Amino acid sequence: MNPLQRYAPLVDDEEAFFAACERPLPSVVRVNTIKTTVARAREALDDEGVAYEPTDWHPGILKLEDSSPGTNWPYFHGWLHGQEEVSALPAIALDPQPGERVWDTCAAPGSKTTQIAAMMDDEGVLVGNDNNLGRLSALRHNAERLGVTNLVVSNQDARNFSMKPFGERTPEKSGSFEQFDRVLVDAPCSCEGTCRKNPDVLDEWTMNHVKSVAGIQKGILRRAVQVTKAGGTVVYSTCTFAPEENEAILDFVLEREDCEVVEWDVPDGFETAPGITEWEGDEYDPSVTKARRVYPHHNDTGGFFTAKLEVNA
Repeated sequence: MNPLQRYAPLVDDEEAFFAACERPLPSVVRVNTIKTTVARAREALDDEGVAYEPTDWHPGILKLEDSSPGTNWPYFHGWLHGQEEVSALPAIALDPQPGERVWDTCAAPGSKTTQIAAMMDDEGVLVGNDNNLGRLSALRHNAERLGVTNLVVSNQDARNFSMKPFGERTPEKSGSFEQFDRVLVDAPCSCEGTCRKNPDVLDEWTMNHVKSVAGIQKGILRRAVQVTKAGGTVVYSTCTFAPEENEAILDFVLEREDCEVVEWDVPDGFETAPGITEWEGDEYDPSVTKARRVYPHHNDTGGFFTAKLEVNA
């Protein structure tokens, strides 16, 4: 059975949902504002004769007619970065500010990490972590091409992430810190929402994998809350439709850590659906409706889930 069939009760238009999941994704790039402006990037594409269409909801995210965005010189010089449209949402929900201390728990290959760096104006401290040493090379490569300088790369299991490398706050070590202002948990998941670019994920899908990865997600999100300062922000996101990896994870952490799910401003022109409170006999905390689900047929994107949490004082 196609695993997407299990989510038919959640969508508003089953036929449109399944049809969208079978279509290939549009080619999309994000303008890298560390190196250029949106206006200059568009002008460069115009000069190169590269056809593009701005998205309705974000001026710096462009859809290209060509499926190979890496073949033009603005991309080569780090003015553009290929990034799936919907994957720009978590950083927008996180809303990082220049000068802050931010942790990206599962950073490689770096699309969201470099987006966060740009939103920080490349100022402050951005820790890009991944437990896969091989994938970190892609993160470093992308950061260098895009001109990111505020990035610290670490190789730890995010579930037991240690703050010791960042040191204790002392007069001699004024740059040291013990907590983060904001943390992104773009968690490893069953990836059903990526089926438009990687149809194999549906063939390889198993319920056992969903249950297995849910345990990892719980551990990472709990640790994220623990190392975030009171009043700080944690964003949890996945590219799966499975409530077991989305609302159930939020429900689990809400019971065990001092935090709450809060509303966040979805950009105008981008359609989302609320999180759900019931699934196959399980009930979740009512606040999970503040999370946002993205279905492929609403915006011609991949599938996604994004929730914003505030750590309580």
